[in-house]
Amino acid sequence: MAQSVTWIDPQTALPAPETALREPDGLVAVGTDLTVPRLIEAYRQGIFPWFNPGDPVLWWSPDPRMVLDTANMYLSGSLRKALRQIDRAHQRGDYERLVTTDLAFDDVIAGCAQRGSDQPQSTWITESMMQVYRRWHRLGQVHSVEVWRGDALVGGIYGVCLGRMFFGESMFTRASNASKIALAHLVAFLRCRGVQWIDCQMQTEHLAWLGATAITRDRFLNHVRQAVNAPPIEWPAGWLTSCGAVRALPANRLVFAAASIGYDQAP
Repeated sequence: MAQSVTWIDPQTALPAPETALREPDGLVAVGTDLTVPRLIEAYRQGIFPWFNPGDPVLWWSPDPRMVLDTANMYLSGSLRKALRQIDRAHQRGDYERLVTTDLAFDDVIAGCAQRGSDQPQSTWITESMMQVYRRWHRLGQVHSVEVWRGDALVGGIYGVCLGRMFFGESMFTRASNASKIALAHLVAFLRCRGVQWIDCQMQTEHLAWLGATAITRDRFLNHVRQAVNAPPIEWPAGWLTSCGAVRALPANRLVFAAASIGYDQAP
């Protein structure tokens, strides 16, 4: 018997993710509202929005689900070399290349929507989606990691953190390895704070190459339901080191930060 999609209005709760369609795989519901309360309801159940411009809001919970264990990210030789080079430069007092967190969220989500200067086509990140995630960021549950080369933002990643669960949304790069550098720093940050999994949503070869694995929806949902109810982690803004610590920006980057992103180091 063919399954039918569930249409929801703003006053209707999302169906359980276990009711998702088999074809298209993981479609839970279709609606019109995209608000912070609706997003919180969805993510706490392991459901996320994904739709094209002009379409209604589509809510998904695919089976299987791709996750990255924060203890198992694969670092290639070139990525390890890039991370070592950044650390050694910092030891010399050279902060030309710097990784930060929550200092340029609006620019990161815009970069993800554009996908970099070499890929001018837009993505599924619509203007309405950017607006609601920006509001959610200002409420403290959506975060970004930024990779800088001088004054230029060359890569980044953003996602949602609820309790001890991080839901990765998108990343972009404008320089070699920049998005992977952002991810490696994010993984270190989360691992230090007891976050085991990053939700990667869909299966891709690129994510698998980085160490992500596909698991059943049941296993994913069991983990999510426990993790989102754990005490939330503290997520300060600032310089993010390769070991996952967040520090105040180096003194010689404060002028850049104040001019570019409005960073205020005052306590």
